[in-house]
Amino acid sequence: MSASAAAVPQPGRTRAFLRLVMIEHSVFALPFAYIASLTAMYEWDENIHWGRLLLVTVCMVGLRTFAMAVNRIIDREIDARNPRTAHRELVTGAMSVRHAWTGALIAVVVFLGAAALLNPLCLALAPIAVIPMVVYPYGKRFTNFPQAILGLAQAMGPIGGWLAISGEWSWKAVILGLAVGIWIGGFDLIYACQDVETDRKVGVRSVPARFGIPAAIWGARACHTVTTALFVWFALATGAGVLFWLGLVVVAGAFVYEHTIVRPHDLSRLNRAFFSTNGFIGISLFVCALLDLLVRGLRP
Repeated sequence: MSASAAAVPQPGRTRAFLRLVMIEHSVFALPFAYIASLTAMYEWDENIHWGRLLLVTVCMVGLRTFAMAVNRIIDREIDARNPRTAHRELVTGAMSVRHAWTGALIAVVVFLGAAALLNPLCLALAPIAVIPMVVYPYGKRFTNFPQAILGLAQAMGPIGGWLAISGEWSWKAVILGLAVGIWIGGFDLIYACQDVETDRKVGVRSVPARFGIPAAIWGARACHTVTTALFVWFALATGAGVLFWLGLVVVAGAFVYEHTIVRPHDLSRLNRAFFSTNGFIGISLFVCALLDLLVRGLRP
């Protein structure tokens, strides 16, 4: 292949990179950033600012893409030793490490650029948001609680979404951020249960690997109980209306369902709990929050 041909991006690389970072899973994080942003808009001037909402979207997708790419790069040797993850693009060779780094760097530059367009506080705090994204994949090498680092990383979304609109620190956003972080940390406890035996063999540290699957399942139940309480606190702090409260009832029911179908000695429906139920939680609460804000006076 000539040098000029090699310089032209190959269509397969883009598709491989999007598969690598599981771009479709942005659905788990975006709804809560939108809830924070729209609530901040309602408190600011009761108008939806579409330009800022677009920049929030760019920030969220850019940072999440960077985080996923870095995670896959750092974990590629571990992934190669786990039958469940041995098909990933960096293991099979469908994506080279160099191209994965290129995609990750482009994503973080896009994130920083969008943050700069929002306001000075977002730009100042943006590098801080990057730190837990890089630390998380190393966490499973030095702590039994890597899900706590993941939760911290995920909490950045709603906090950043609020800051993008207000340009000021908000403890209301912190409440929502903690709810999301603990929620995602909790369902990652469940997800990690399927790799217990492999993790113990290769030396990957996690709550299930160290304390067992029953402890992880009970830990996830505790996390989701705390998450529900924090959602209630956020509703009270923001004066939410009846439609948001209806959304919280739906979320609580989804949590109960999730923990009914996943048991310490029956992980056969784990993927349904992880992907379907958690995706449903994010989207349903966002829809209810949006409708509630519109009823209360938020203007498109």
